[in-house]
Amino acid sequence: MGILIKGGTVVTALDQWVGDVRCDDGKITELGPDLAANSGDEVVDAASQYVFPGGIDPHVHMEMPFMGTVSSDDFETGTAAGVAGGTTSIIDFVIPGRGDDLMETLGVWHERADKAVSDYAFHMAVTWWGDDTAEHMRRCVQEEGIPSFKTFMAYRGAIGVDDIELIKIMNTARELGALTTVHAEHGDMVVDLQDKLFAEGKREPKHHALSRPAPLEGEATSRAIMLARMTREPLYVVHVTCQQAAHAITEARERGQNVIGETCPQYLLLDASVYEKPDFEGAAYVMSPPIRPLGHQEYLWAGLKAGTLQVVATDHCPFNQAGQKEMGRDDFRLIPNGAAGIQHRLSLMYTYGVLQDRLTLNEFVDVTSTRAAKIFGLYPRKGAIALGSDADLVVWDPAATGTISAATHHHRCDRNIFEGFETKGAPSTVIVNGRVQFQDGDLRVTKGAGRYLKRSL
Repeated sequence: MGILIKGGTVVTALDQWVGDVRCDDGKITELGPDLAANSGDEVVDAASQYVFPGGIDPHVHMEMPFMGTVSSDDFETGTAAGVAGGTTSIIDFVIPGRGDDLMETLGVWHERADKAVSDYAFHMAVTWWGDDTAEHMRRCVQEEGIPSFKTFMAYRGAIGVDDIELIKIMNTARELGALTTVHAEHGDMVVDLQDKLFAEGKREPKHHALSRPAPLEGEATSRAIMLARMTREPLYVVHVTCQQAAHAITEARERGQNVIGETCPQYLLLDASVYEKPDFEGAAYVMSPPIRPLGHQEYLWAGLKAGTLQVVATDHCPFNQAGQKEMGRDDFRLIPNGAAGIQHRLSLMYTYGVLQDRLTLNEFVDVTSTRAAKIFGLYPRKGAIALGSDADLVVWDPAATGTISAATHHHRCDRNIFEGFETKGAPSTVIVNGRVQFQDGDLRVTKGAGRYLKRSL
């Protein structure tokens, strides 16, 4: 049985047209006006609605061990929340501890991901350099379908690398034709500021943000760009939050360097006043890098419009306030870093991007789906509405309205950092691998239906 989407306005990163989309055996098999339904087809009426390629979130952390606990969404609940919001594929991060074997850790992540309800891929984090690291990186690229490597310039002593290690990673990635991604913060200075604030009795959630100011992200971004320039390695800077980092990426791109920037809805739509919430509620917003003071947000929107920032991801890494965030009630350094976001990425970007004339519909599709597919080796299987592409599609009702709340979201988390945000536009039907998995509020996903996506750049 196939699926026929009738009468929608099909929107891709490049064009827009009214017509029908047929899906058979998990693939898009026909496009055009007035297609006739075959016997047994499930017909989805998309009149007065948009049809988008399924969203791709290239930056998530499902059931990740971190800071003495584990992120609260596993691969089943996290991918299900994504489907409810129109995200049909994710790229998660395999993160070995310092000294851990990369390939053994990859096996652990494969076991965890077996229960995903939608398709998934991996980045490999290189958290230390040892005798086998170069060979393991080669195996990732040439055998495991993982041509992108994550590095952390923060979290020293745990998963962070120093400059010597980062240079080795970049050189090896270049030799393999792989992409280096970087979390850019000056890790040593962060630790120094954290300890100084704590010693002064400054222990609340707001002091997390004060210990990681924007100049430290800007400096690390500039340094990573310089190292990438010297090693001739392309660079992808994750979760850009501030003017300084965006400026460094713009400057690099203007001189012809291959540097790509990613940002997230929380950095576009929230400001540092969230850390002033009483009764420890500011802890819900503790993430790294932190949410910035008012003023940085418009630089990020401008970067998206100009193409300096090319992807909107979420850094989805939720922790419950009860039992997890409260571990740091008396010491902000112990608050697990992260928040939920995968379900609401598309609705937020549509409401506050498209409807406020910050993005066109085509740009919206590009930054939430197509560019990630192209950058990370999934296009045109993903991120496209084209013959032969995977039947991952979102029928989008532009008239739908909603209010974001932890009481109604599908994240397995007791807080939502966008609590109370009004949205306009939402998925009415989400098709994943040629099956209707969400329709009119009914989420009907299948545990383990997701497939592992091997990638090549």
